[in-house]
Amino acid sequence: MPMTVPHASAQSRADTDDFAVPEGFVPRQVGGGFLQGVGPIFVKREDGGRCRYGFRVGRQHCNPMDICHGGMLATFADVVLGVEGVRQAGAKGFFTTISLTTDFLAPAPLGAWVEAQAEVLSRSRATMFVQGLFTADGTPVLRASGVFRLPSSPPPAAGGEGTAGAASADRRA
Repeated sequence: MPMTVPHASAQSRADTDDFAVPEGFVPRQVGGGFLQGVGPIFVKREDGGRCRYGFRVGRQHCNPMDICHGGMLATFADVVLGVEGVRQAGAKGFFTTISLTTDFLAPAPLGAWVEAQAEVLSRSRATMFVQGLFTADGTPVLRASGVFRLPSSPPPAAGGEGTAGAASADRRA
């Protein structure tokens, strides 16, 4: 049975109602003040250990044409590629985005379920190269790749995850 998720504000709930989340997806906490406005983001662990990530396009994610803003898709790509890449690499701690490349393939309309999987292409002791394909209701909407600096030490005892999108911003796996 799909679960429903309230959106960020009363206005967005009134505009879009509560959207169903596909079965098996659970909320995934991502930290930092910047990311509070982009959620909620969900994760589902697949057989074989890989994870899929998703979010429902709400009004707060859209441009004036009721299409998911490219900045939202790029932010989601940064989070998914980094978090899942570090998880697949078996690392713990904060990582840094070195570069992020996005190719926008098609629009993701208001109400669409955007979903992604990431794959680590190459990894060294300090760096990983990750790619992902992002779909909206099954249609490819974004291809992304990124280079990330892997954590070099355990995360600090206190504090949340860092922010996405800035080369100097670190975050936890």
